[in-house]
Amino acid sequence: MAEPLRRAVFLDRDGVINTEVDYLHRIADFAFVPGTPQALARLQAAGWALVVVTNQSGIARGYYTEADYQALTAHIRAELARHGVTLDAVLHCPHLPDATVAAYRQDCDCRKPAPGMILHAAAELGLDLPASVIVGDKGSDLQAGRAAGVGYGVLVRSGHAPKPADEAAADAVHDSLAHWVDHLLAQPAGR
Repeated sequence: MAEPLRRAVFLDRDGVINTEVDYLHRIADFAFVPGTPQALARLQAAGWALVVVTNQSGIARGYYTEADYQALTAHIRAELARHGVTLDAVLHCPHLPDATVAAYRQDCDCRKPAPGMILHAAAELGLDLPASVIVGDKGSDLQAGRAAGVGYGVLVRSGHAPKPADEAAADAVHDSLAHWVDHLLAQPAGR
C-alpha cells in the first residue's frame, strides 16, 4: 500500500522567512522575520512538510553566485536547526529570460509565478497539493501555488507591501508567517 500524501506549507523566502533585503546573499545581511523559527517549529510539530520555493534572479543578474546562495541556504538551515526545525526541501530558480549571466538565460517553468518548483517538490516528497498551503508576500507566489494546485494561499505583509488585487486574490492575509501560524493552529480544521 502506498504511503499517504503529506500536506505541506510552501514558503517564499525573502519577506516571509527573512526580512526583505534586495538580492540577499550575504550571511551578515540575514535576519529572520520575528517569530519565524518558532512558527516553523510549530508547523513541523503539527505534521506539515516545510518547503521553501524562492526566485533568485540575483544569480542570473550576476549580483551573486550559486555558491553564495548555497552558503546562505546552509546558514539558514543551521539557524533553523538550532530551533529544532528541518526544512524538507529548499528549491530555487536562478533563471531570467534576459539574464546577464548566459548560463541562466532561459524561459523556465520554475520561476514563480510558474509552478515548476512546487510541482517538483510535490513529486519528490509525495505531497498532497490540494491539502497544502503557499505563503508568500507577492501575487506571483500565490499564482504559482494556484497553478500547481495548492489548495490555500496566504499573503503576508512582512515583506513587500501587497497590492490590493493580490490581497483580494488570497485566501487569507496576515501580518507575518508567525501571525498566520497562530491563526492556523487555533482553527479546528487547520486552516
